[in-house]
Amino acid sequence: MKARPFLAGVLALVAWLAFSIGLRPLTLPEEGRYVGVAWEMLRSGDWIVPTQDGLPFFHKPPLFYWITAASMQLFGPNAAAARLAPLIGAVLGALGLVWFVRRHAGEVLALWTLPVLATLPFFFGGAQFANLDMLVAGFVALTVVLAADAALALETGEPHRRSLVGAWACAALGVLAKGLIGLVLPGLVLVLWLLITRRPRTILRLISPLGLLVFAVIAAPWFFAVQARYPTFAHYFFVYQHFERFAATGFNNVQPWWFFFAAVPALALPWSLWALRSAWLSSKGLSAAAVGGPTHPLHPLRVLMWTWLLGILVFFSIPQSKPVGYSMPVLFPIAFLAADALHAAWHNGRVAPRRLVQASFAVALLICLGAAIGSALTYDRDNTKLARVLLKERAEGDPVVFVGEYFFDIPLHARLKSPVPVTSDWRDPKIVLRDNWRRELAEAAPFTPELASTLLVDAPRGFALRCGTKPLWAVVKVDAEGTVAAVPGATRVAESNRGVLWRIAPASCAASAGAASTAAR
Repeated sequence: MKARPFLAGVLALVAWLAFSIGLRPLTLPEEGRYVGVAWEMLRSGDWIVPTQDGLPFFHKPPLFYWITAASMQLFGPNAAAARLAPLIGAVLGALGLVWFVRRHAGEVLALWTLPVLATLPFFFGGAQFANLDMLVAGFVALTVVLAADAALALETGEPHRRSLVGAWACAALGVLAKGLIGLVLPGLVLVLWLLITRRPRTILRLISPLGLLVFAVIAAPWFFAVQARYPTFAHYFFVYQHFERFAATGFNNVQPWWFFFAAVPALALPWSLWALRSAWLSSKGLSAAAVGGPTHPLHPLRVLMWTWLLGILVFFSIPQSKPVGYSMPVLFPIAFLAADALHAAWHNGRVAPRRLVQASFAVALLICLGAAIGSALTYDRDNTKLARVLLKERAEGDPVVFVGEYFFDIPLHARLKSPVPVTSDWRDPKIVLRDNWRRELAEAAPFTPELASTLLVDAPRGFALRCGTKPLWAVVKVDAEGTVAAVPGATRVAESNRGVLWRIAPASCAASAGAASTAAR
């Protein structure tokens, strides 16, 4: 592609994906959780150890937090800045796919692939959702296309080292984005593809010493740095968070085995229907991109896309827990397959198929716009208004306590500079049975037990923070505010989206000395 049209395409892609990035507040708990960790990294200045409410949060590596914290430092702690990381992942993955399609299937098909991917509803939404899924999906896509390009170049004797080393670098960034899945997923796709196309020797040729060195230099330092601080980190991160969680029960979004095979096509409409049509066209030898039978030079490309799509869906269908965002890496092959079918329909010389193509783009645009505007107008579970009242009314040094709930987005929006004590029954053995905020904080406690003992408290210790000369600010859900209302000197200040802010007047009591040490500054 020429420089100016390519740059125009990149700018159009970024503008389209980013136009509604700040329209809605952070959704809870997902976006609030991960952006909150980034906010704590920014306020503490510790860019090595991610924390949630001051406690080490080792569920995922730090790349998302680094990007988000840097973005909020540059643009301020707001919803738009908090969503820069998924936008970067989406744009990089899209550009990598278009580059690869142009090199191996032609510029025309590449020009079809970009608008299809950009208007694929699941991709459009994922590019504006502040969690780790789109960031790692972008690096998985880059790893696959760069390694596939290197494999194809190896077989024709063309230069391949730049693509191969780039693939290992992107795999390392994928590991820093979400863990071993950044290496496992592209490795699975590439190995299956090369085995299916009867090129097993190429697998070994992709294991480059230089690539491995680049991978280690990028990915390893953070893991060694954290392990040096916390000797139990490696077991928790690699064994528990990866292998045990993959096989265990009790985690979020338990679904039947077929869940992804139903959810992904629905979230990718209308382009998932065109991807299915691409399979039919290919079987009939009618694909406009001429990806026909096994003797055609472009046949491996089509096999790669189907292997990419089906291999990842099958992989994530094995565990019982199936968060739908895990499947985002398959959106890239869906876009290619749909673009191939659209290209065929547009160039078959008849009016009806062209109208169907136009209608599909119109439907895709309406779904994307409707979802963006609808969520901005209807989402009402955030605590932004409550946090702004707290920011305005609270004096510097006044203690804050969360009662019976961890409010992920309040520390960010209220600009709290210290962790907040959270009241609950922390001795409850059922905590480990549910994948929620209580389990996350309880699992972090062994890493810093002394700090955890001041933050994970029962109600009497939480309310003892009022002892002294400063008022205590308590945040609680509406259905549990009776526990706060019963405290002497409690005044109801504000309510928003089922959350309530209370001010509890200071009092002189014996607990003042111990309570003051945990006050949020």
